[in-house]
Amino acid sequence: MGITLDQIATYLDPRDLTYQLQPEKSRILVRFALDSAEQLLVVIQLDEEGRFFKLFAPEVLAGVKEHPHKAAILQTMLSISWETKMLQWEYDPSDGEIRAIIEFPLEDSTLTAQQFNRCFDGLIEIVGDWALPRLHAVMETGVDPGDENDLVLGEQLLLAIQEESPGMLTLLERAMESRKQRGQFPRHECHTDRPTD
Repeated sequence: MGITLDQIATYLDPRDLTYQLQPEKSRILVRFALDSAEQLLVVIQLDEEGRFFKLFAPEVLAGVKEHPHKAAILQTMLSISWETKMLQWEYDPSDGEIRAIIEFPLEDSTLTAQQFNRCFDGLIEIVGDWALPRLHAVMETGVDPGDENDLVLGEQLLLAIQEESPGMLTLLERAMESRKQRGQFPRHECHTDRPTD
């Protein structure tokens, strides 16, 4: 079954966005202005006669191939993939292109407007509002500010517990130690929705 470019165009029309239909390449190009005044190119591509859907932002970051913080940049991309739904990152080692992508098979189904809008809005929001500022910071410093934010939030939480419930931290520490000794402490305590193979 799948979907056609014309059907996807009907999902774009209510958004009042300028887009370019390229049927010979089975894709639609959309330029989207981010709050940071950057332009994000979004490619909507259909493969396998409309049975495979791709939505991606090509060339999201430039200059990564020879960058001194390349390892930290790629690690941050993987962390963002871990922390979000749907979004994946791709890196082309031949030219250093970084791509943010959402893709999945449609096979004998179709793509509804609601599904398309969730993918489109998700890609733009995650990449434009959240991931790009974080990745630019890593390019400048070599340090993922997401790691720092987690530590700061953790410290703030511990301070709040200590102020609100004196003695609670000691009790929690003993309970965690007891759980470890019994061998029941899960490896991914904060990611219980992920497999722990």
